Amino acid sequence: MPHDHHDHPHSLLPPEPALRVKALETILTRKGLIDPAALDEIIDTYETKIGPQNGARVVARAWTDPEFKAQLLADATAAVSEMGFYGRQGEHITVVENSPVQHNMVVCTLCSCYPWPLLGIPPGWYKSDAYRSRAVREPRRVLADFGVALPAETAVRVWDSTAEMRYLVLPMRPEGSEGMDEEALVELVTRDSMIGTGLARVPG
Repeated sequence: MPHDHHDHPHSLLPPEPALRVKALETILTRKGLIDPAALDEIIDTYETKIGPQNGARVVARAWTDPEFKAQLLADATAAVSEMGFYGRQGEHITVVENSPVQHNMVVCTLCSCYPWPLLGIPPGWYKSDAYRSRAVREPRRVLADFGVALPAETAVRVWDSTAEMRYLVLPMRPEGSEGMDEEALVELVTRDSMIGTGLARVPG
């Protein structure tokens, strides 16, 4: 199963945080402070409507439109805003491009800053203490946990997201996708590839 469809309990997220969140939700519900149905609707919106498909559309357009790609790398916030992707947690975005000589990877060492309008809700492992500390200390080992093995000559650069700046990785366009249109390319872009803990899918 692709890594962008599940968490990584073997190396990253212990179960206790999820239990604490559920307990807190139960208490707030009993006090009448939140409506579970409304909360579920918000989560569903970010997971199914504002989720990674927005970022995938940005990447696919950059792969097919050199002018847009140049704009994206120069001023990502403006470029994605023109596509309608903006809002809370997406005020300041920088896009970093992967290449054969450099692979980029994103982490938030202090909390879980993440470009919500482009990627939706951050996965549990992204918020875990293990990922936040190991991504900086041993990025290649973390990538190995995700099944990513890079050539020795490819440098790995880790970008630390903050409230002032959130990062999106522009993955390399996979071989064999040369004849595909933008809509088809969207399907090759995974959430993990835009965080840098994965690669774009190879066609077929």
